[in-house]
Amino acid sequence: MKIITVSREFGSGGRELGKRLADELGFDYYDREIIDVIAHKNGMDPGYVEKSLEKGAWQTVPLTFKRSFVGPSMAASAKTGLLLEQKKVIESVAAAGRDCVIVGRNADVILEKYSPMNIFVCASMEARIARCISRSEGEEKVSLRDMENNIRVIDKNRARTREMISGKKWGERENYHLTVNTTGWELRELTPAVADFAKRWFERTK
Repeated sequence: MKIITVSREFGSGGRELGKRLADELGFDYYDREIIDVIAHKNGMDPGYVEKSLEKGAWQTVPLTFKRSFVGPSMAASAKTGLLLEQKKVIESVAAAGRDCVIVGRNADVILEKYSPMNIFVCASMEARIARCISRSEGEEKVSLRDMENNIRVIDKNRARTREMISGKKWGERENYHLTVNTTGWELRELTPAVADFAKRWFERTK
């Protein structure tokens, strides 16, 4: 079984690269699918689960749990519970024994015993802002400053969550086998090179 985990700066294109990489290699792909499983299992709204785990908005978003509302005083325990549920789902994905790409969710830490190949995707702030703007076309306009602030907040929450569950710093190069800077690249052109690296990496670690 081969597992690739993709950690990424917000707006760097890591999600798209992960999907393209899975398609290129013929691997299963997991990202929001994990959110859907958690939401269905716990009777929660998928949007709430995603905001809680991905965007760090859990302190202000009301939690709908089986048609009852949990107040802000229970937000911290709800956050911890969601992290534990996420861990269980990711472990079940690995236990299935199929080759897969998992984007985000600190899967590299959770699945460490499976010796996955770990990728970190980054980009310049300018490139990340441009990507976010292109993805939000048709939605409410956001200033460049607000967009940058949003990016920094999301990255900060990702770093905080990683340190909380592993004691490791998010984005440090020694924690990854490959760091990919997507600045200036079309991801469809970059994907084959990353796929070739992955194939060679798995060959060397047999």
